Amino acid sequence: MEYRCEATSVAGFIQQLAVAYVGRGYFFYVAGVIPERKDPRGVDERIIDKYGIAIGKATRARRKAAGFANLQYLRFQRSFVLLATHGRHRFFEDERKFIRDVREVPIKFAGYAVSYRSGHPHVRIEQRQYLELKAYLADMAVHRAAEQLESGLRRLPFEPYAPVRGQLHAMLREVNRRREAAGYRPVAASCIRTRRCVVRPFELLGVVLRPELEKKEEVAA
Repeated sequence: MEYRCEATSVAGFIQQLAVAYVGRGYFFYVAGVIPERKDPRGVDERIIDKYGIAIGKATRARRKAAGFANLQYLRFQRSFVLLATHGRHRFFEDERKFIRDVREVPIKFAGYAVSYRSGHPHVRIEQRQYLELKAYLADMAVHRAAEQLESGLRRLPFEPYAPVRGQLHAMLREVNRRREAAGYRPVAASCIRTRRCVVRPFELLGVVLRPELEKKEEVAA
């Protein structure tokens, strides 16, 4: 059967990883980068065939009931992640040196960190990236017009999952604290998006705003 694994955007990769996989119990993972000398789609085929990943929902349900693990594989360009649920599977033997648990070690990709906390997938800006952005914006707070700062915050390439929104608002508070001390007008909070774009992860086109799904798929802090 057809198994789609090649995400066509960073937003699609993160959405599929967090909402469809980590949020459904795929906690154990191996992440890596495919070398330039290798064909990514050839690597996809070998991994999918090796671990029997291309199976239907009914087969996955039967495997889960029998105590076996299920696997998922996801790639964007040359970066990939191979994930597994609890259970028995050769994956745990073959990859034992490289396996991490997303509940303990976040998956870092494109400036994001994806983990699992308090019963929910958790998507935030990776800590170092966040601190660097916060420091830069704080430094620019009294050297740029409010409109320029608003535009910069609006263009940051991070989808506003709940933890990301918290980080963006923390940046904004620091910017406005410094502007207030200097006697400048504050940057408007409206520059921070409150709804993320729900995308079709494996399609080149068709990025759509679907706010009606946001409540169903929200990733908690």
